[in-house]
This record gives sequence, C-alpha cells and structure tokens, in this order.
Amino acid sequence: MKEIKDLKLQELGKLIELDEKGLRTELTKSSRELFSLRMKKEVGELKQTHLIKALRRYIAQINTVATSKGLNIG
Repeated sequence: MKEIKDLKLQELGKLIELDEKGLRTELTKSSRELFSLRMKKEVGELKQTHLIKALRRYIAQINTVATSKGLNIG
C-alpha cells in the first residue's frame, strides 16, 4: 500500500529503540497528522479513508511501547 508508506510510519522495532523524547515527538507528529486526516475526511477531500485506521493503530503502538517502558507520554 503506497499510501500508507507515504505516512512515513516507523516499524515496531524502531519504535522500541526510541527514548522518551523520540516517542513523544513521534506521538505528537502522528496525532497532528490524524487530526489533519479527520478534518479532510469531514470536508470531503480525503478519498483514502483507510489511512485513518492505519494511523490510529500506529498511535496505539506508540502508546503501548511507552507503557511497556514505564513512560507516561500520553
């Protein structure tokens, strides 16, 4: 899926290697992108609605990695 690769999501292995600052940065970036996609969907500009689901799952992965490390970034 070319569109999902355009979101530039990191693999789970690379997420595990990130420190707290890196995870916070990744979470902030992804949350902003999710907001942007949701707004585009409401306006009718987004044709690839499956990207929202992929981004929500990615944010969940970030939160899971942070929780497993004992961090509270959310």
